[in-house]
Amino acid sequence: MESTRLNKIGRLIQKELGDIFQKQTQGMPGILISVSAVRVSPDLGVAKAYLSIFPSEKGEELLESIRANTKAIRFDLGKRIGKQVRIIPELSFFIDDSLDYIENIDKLLQK
Repeated sequence: MESTRLNKIGRLIQKELGDIFQKQTQGMPGILISVSAVRVSPDLGVAKAYLSIFPSEKGEELLESIRANTKAIRFDLGKRIGKQVRIIPELSFFIDDSLDYIENIDKLLQK
């Protein structure tokens, strides 16, 4: 069970990471990265961000690029939320494939 504080910090990180990814992908037409969820550990030391990447064919490639730049993304996040939280959490990124899963179920039901 997550506390209210963890939920607030998770939403704050989700919003700011979304802004960071939006600015980074402006120069890449046809690519959209959105942060679907952020789960923060109880000690606020680790944040798991689940990313929805469109088009999904480029998902793994973009995820590897994001993971390679995790330190720079954490630094940008720290500049944005440094006054609101005491500890900037370590970031780990995962692909949120729930939309692909829903699409697959819809295709199976259409048959």
